[in-house]
Amino acid sequence: MSSKLEVLVIAGDGIGTEVTREAVRVLEIAARSANLTLSLEHEPFGGASIDVHGVPATDALLKRASEVDAVLLGAVGGPKWDSVASDKKPEKGLLALRTAMGVYANLRPAKIFPSLADASPLREDLARQVDYVVVRELIGGLYFGQPRSLTGAPGKQVGINTLTYTEDEIRRIGKRAFELARQRNKKVCSVDKANVLETMVLWRKVMTELGKDYPDVALTHMYVDNCSMQLVLAPGQFDVIVTENLFGDILSDEAGATTGSIGLLPSASLGEKGALYEPIHGSAPDIAGQDKANPLAAILSVAQLFEYTVKRKDVAARIEGAVTSVLESGLRTADIWRGDKGGKTLVGTRAMGDAVVSALG
Repeated sequence: MSSKLEVLVIAGDGIGTEVTREAVRVLEIAARSANLTLSLEHEPFGGASIDVHGVPATDALLKRASEVDAVLLGAVGGPKWDSVASDKKPEKGLLALRTAMGVYANLRPAKIFPSLADASPLREDLARQVDYVVVRELIGGLYFGQPRSLTGAPGKQVGINTLTYTEDEIRRIGKRAFELARQRNKKVCSVDKANVLETMVLWRKVMTELGKDYPDVALTHMYVDNCSMQLVLAPGQFDVIVTENLFGDILSDEAGATTGSIGLLPSASLGEKGALYEPIHGSAPDIAGQDKANPLAAILSVAQLFEYTVKRKDVAARIEGAVTSVLESGLRTADIWRGDKGGKTLVGTRAMGDAVVSALG
């Protein structure tokens, strides 16, 4: 990593613009503390890009995203673009971005902040067990498989999507999971549906073979329906969960709910070179522009940027520590506020960002 950090900021739509604004403030402070010269570029993306360019992601943006050190994304989509042709919807821009950058590994940590155990829908003793990472394969599976189509006359339409994975794709994401587990508690749970799907039979076979290369990491297998139940019944059993694209999408959102709010969960999407950082939540158009969104997931995505791209875990830890300190002080955005219980203070997006910036000093 050079002394210059190039980041492409694509705030996107809805609350994406608000939470990204706070994340950029933290990014600027963290870059200074790491003695990095920060170069920021801002471009419209998703619905905002449709309004300007007619497409959710321009070729120029996709090219630039593959050149910079990292991309910081807010959120995409909203009812304003529901009538747009299916091949040009804001979400298509997100799929195109992931493909262009080659970011095949999506890391979504789920961890309870001690001061927020009462915000989780789980019993407090179970909530305090939540500390794992979902490693989701991001550029394969049903979201990208071919053929795909929607054909036929109204009333007799047929929808087709194809679930495909190659051995190389499975092995690639598996290596990410095992390497991550070596840095944590040395446990990998591979989640599939091998009792029904041939693709998942291959998934389990490759993961089992790969596990032999990591004798220090305990490998288990679990069907996705059972895993979705176990995340609620006994979350403490998990360390690193590795799974395919669709399952990972669903399970990581469930993981977000167990922490108290998906407004708390960051994600890092990594490839051989590119890196994309974004909160896992959506654009929440119902609260956009009202200073109600929780910016902490976006801010914690910046912490991941420093961990994985800048290779400065100390800076990442400072950001995480600032978030922890702010939550312990009692500040809460609407998604994690529980009325006047416990004397917590309801604040907006900007005030929560101000508090984290202040805690960073």
